[in-house]
Amino acid sequence: MHGIHLLPASVPLCVALFATGCQPSTREVSYSTDVAPILEKHCKACHMPGQAGYVVSGFELQNYETLMKGTQYGPVVLPGDPLTSVLVMLIEGRADPSLKMPHGDAEPLDRADIATIRQWVEQGAKNN
Repeated sequence: MHGIHLLPASVPLCVALFATGCQPSTREVSYSTDVAPILEKHCKACHMPGQAGYVVSGFELQNYETLMKGTQYGPVVLPGDPLTSVLVMLIEGRADPSLKMPHGDAEPLDRADIATIRQWVEQGAKNN
């Protein structure tokens, strides 16, 4: 009978440990290792001085500093706020379809790349 009284009290602890163990680990996303290669592959060609994306918006992707500077209209990354960060809105297709990035016939970002950039912004868009 003594074991029966311990069982109900231990159930919440077991459930909590099980649930915690099943949560996906939230690793810190690195700008240099994770985000910069995505931007290099999909965005940088158009967003450098003299290229179409830069000419239209003033948005340059030479490095972290120019990314965070944003466009001639203002910042595109709001650290900690992926919902209203313009960069995330554009790559997720939440803006006008004519503004979807990458623009035109360029290869779109896959879901994993979009999720990586979103998570990086959510984690504070650090230069790490």
